[in-house]
Amino acid sequence: MSLQHRYGDVSIAFDGHVAVLEIDRPPHNHVSVELMRDLADAFEALDAEPSCRALVLASAGKSFCAGADLTAPRGLASGEISQINPLYVEAVRLFSNRKPIVAAVQGAAVGAGLGLALVADFRVAAPEARFTANFVKLGFHPGFGVTYTLPRLVGEQRAALMALTGRRIKADEALAWGLVDAVEPLERLRAAAVALAAEIAENAPLAVQSTRATLRGGLAAAVKAQTDKEFTEQEWLRRTADFAEGVRAVAERRPGVFTGA
Repeated sequence: MSLQHRYGDVSIAFDGHVAVLEIDRPPHNHVSVELMRDLADAFEALDAEPSCRALVLASAGKSFCAGADLTAPRGLASGEISQINPLYVEAVRLFSNRKPIVAAVQGAAVGAGLGLALVADFRVAAPEARFTANFVKLGFHPGFGVTYTLPRLVGEQRAALMALTGRRIKADEALAWGLVDAVEPLERLRAAAVALAAEIAENAPLAVQSTRATLRGGLAAAVKAQTDKEFTEQEWLRRTADFAEGVRAVAERRPGVFTGA
């Protein structure tokens, strides 16, 4: 695959040996199969680019990634079910990349957007960042491998707190939990993420990739197995009255009135 400067709504720019990828679907950079496919294509191209030693994943707009767009014709609320969820196929591709990733999180990382932030090896957040596994507020089951990657990062108890309450975690609390690695002012966020990636990139690239592969050993396969489980749960929950109410409630910015049906 030859390296391009743009993959759909994902652009690539270089700062030395660091590739800066920017998702450009502001203000909220909602997840879609197409966007994740473009991002996975960019990751694969950078894996094959010798001059690239580390990646920064960033986004334009207010939110890092606000999850799925509930109003999209084929979005989360559409009722479209497939035997193999194509979004999770692309998620596994993202987790399969070989080079270290630093995410620059300037705002909300919600639902699948939280899952996307967890693809990265490190997260640098602005004080305005918020991290939310809000699936239960939709009457839905977590996805994008969050039920595997979040406990691996913050521990089972804190992951359960996030997943079962849908609570928003602010940047300072996320730092204390190990969910993010640094908090930087918004105006310095991108530069701080690039600086961390450059610190990695100044080392021997083959040794970095080998060490990362050991540290993350089996991660993509584990995410594949977990997204299969997640999708099974999502498939039946999508047909419930509580899911329909959850989608309405989130769209209307109110608490859901759930009946357990």
